[in-house]
Amino acid sequence: MFSGLLIVLLPLVLGYLVPVRNSRVMNAINRGVSLSIYAILMLMGLSLAGLPDLAAQLSRMGGQALTLFTVITLCNLLALGWLSHRLQLDLGRPQIVSNAPTSKIAALAGSLSLVGVVLAGIALGLVLKPFVGEALFGGAESLAEWVLYLLLGLIGCQLRNSGMPLKQILLNRHGLFIAVTLALSSLLGGLLAAPLLDLRWNEGLAMAAGFGWYSLSGILIGEHLGPVLGGVAFFNDLTRELMAFVLIPLVIQRMAPLAIGYGGATSMDFTLPVIQQHGGVACVPIAVVSGFLLSLLSPPLILFLLSL
Repeated sequence: MFSGLLIVLLPLVLGYLVPVRNSRVMNAINRGVSLSIYAILMLMGLSLAGLPDLAAQLSRMGGQALTLFTVITLCNLLALGWLSHRLQLDLGRPQIVSNAPTSKIAALAGSLSLVGVVLAGIALGLVLKPFVGEALFGGAESLAEWVLYLLLGLIGCQLRNSGMPLKQILLNRHGLFIAVTLALSSLLGGLLAAPLLDLRWNEGLAMAAGFGWYSLSGILIGEHLGPVLGGVAFFNDLTRELMAFVLIPLVIQRMAPLAIGYGGATSMDFTLPVIQQHGGVACVPIAVVSGFLLSLLSPPLILFLLSL
């Protein structure tokens, strides 16, 4: 257990220790994160292509992902809705940011493109399978693991250079409350979904502990529980992001903690522009803190739960 935790946390910590003051280097790191995510998803698709009776496995994967997503989302909405009434965040007059980095439609298209990368990996695997055999799929899984380590190192560097000191993050009680509520309600959803998916209780919890970090959860779950459940974890977390893009503009002015928290770990990056655009600049520090804490919690929690 501890060796697995160390292997995953070490690149994250090492990346966090690296200060970057050159904007060109930071831009290269950001591009490296994006390319690593696409590479992992392509390799995940290659691994799925090696499954026997692929059509039936994909159908099963879709049904399980929908079940897991539905149960977790219901728990999230109830818990974050309760928190929204308790916190009563005052955002002041809406400060709509017209030049936010991305539009909701563009963000949705970007998320859907990730599904396209997985499908492209499956198609490539099916084409190459008659020529290279099963060695391709084992190699894809091993390579995906190394790309994941690279991704964690780059993300650690991003977290260190996000412009927000760790002290400020830990002292932001609104972001902390939202992150804890999202984490606990997601884990409750995973526990409730476990018998529906014919999983052990700790496996259900692990499936729910990605908190929206689809590139990480898909690989870690896939390594321990097989590519089908890795795909279930990936699509569950990716669907969370897609749902967040739709939900945020609808509820952020009335229920800001729900809108900020539902995106999980993505509230500090992929869904942040939409939060900023529709909730104003007052939401940004809270969203970054919530997403930051969930990003730090997810890797060790998944590995801990899978080791039980």
